[in-house]
Amino acid sequence: MTRAAMGFAHGRAIADRAAALGVEVQVLAGDRLALDLPDDPRQAYAAAKSTLAVVVAPPSKRRLQPIAPSADWRVDLAEGCPAHCSYCYLAGSLKGPPITRVYANLDEILAGLPAYLGQGAVTSRSVARAHEGTTFEASCYTDPLALEPITGSLSTAIAWFGGWDAATQLRFTSKFADVAPLLTLDHRGRTRMRASINPARFARFEGGTAPVAARLAALGRMAAAGYPVGLTIAPIIAADGWREAYDGLLAAAAAALADVPGLDLTIELITHRFTAGSKAVLDSWYPGSSLDMGDGNRTTKRTKFGTEKQVYDAATMRALRGFFEERIAVLLPAARILYWT
Repeated sequence: MTRAAMGFAHGRAIADRAAALGVEVQVLAGDRLALDLPDDPRQAYAAAKSTLAVVVAPPSKRRLQPIAPSADWRVDLAEGCPAHCSYCYLAGSLKGPPITRVYANLDEILAGLPAYLGQGAVTSRSVARAHEGTTFEASCYTDPLALEPITGSLSTAIAWFGGWDAATQLRFTSKFADVAPLLTLDHRGRTRMRASINPARFARFEGGTAPVAARLAALGRMAAAGYPVGLTIAPIIAADGWREAYDGLLAAAAAALADVPGLDLTIELITHRFTAGSKAVLDSWYPGSSLDMGDGNRTTKRTKFGTEKQVYDAATMRALRGFFEERIAVLLPAARILYWT
């Protein structure tokens, strides 16, 4: 905990929750995160991954950025994630040791959101998705459900959106399954949870997360509690046997959601991609990973920021997209596919 974080009620509540769970809480004398990490890179990585820092989001972090194609705006409750996914897209995005930073000034963050109402280029101006209202994505740089037992930030945000009488929606996606604290919240249908899923054979690349079956069961519980829900199938991996693996995954999702009345289900389809920078970081973090990040069936794509990333080639992309569109129509006919990337 930084000294400034203890000046906020939410920061103090996080400290209390952590202490109640038996987690060691260290309050720093100032606001600089001077962590005494080991010199060995592997040990330093492990220490950073097991460290949660509660800090204050500065004004620059509270100025929202667009986050197409998911939502109009990105609202960060935290940055960093305790999971160990060997394809993690955050590896090339967050600087320094991969500690997780949670924001103590959550009330200030939420209070700034009304200024963005009716703005944005994804749902605010989309005919197909206009009914979602202005959308705010809370899981671009973190998995908020993973942190919820200690932070309570996600519950606070869901309740806040539930009390915001406007055409708006909070969105989050997760590889975790402890949704019990969320089920009784007065969400008013203004939060959409999506389960981030992959077949079991590819979930081995998602260390420290909940089993896929548990994620789907949690999504079913959220849908039964009246939440709109979704599937984030990501990253789609075109390894041997992918058709059978993903067909089984879609069938399992259909079974988990089969008995939900009035199901509001969306699907987001994201293929595996990586940059040279993220590959270098991931290779250093997970040197024993069998995840294929070679040049086979890959092509280089330039991003809008001028950087380059490796994506599947056109033939592989066509095969993947055709498969998912066909099988989703059969197994999950009520679902809306929001985007393919």
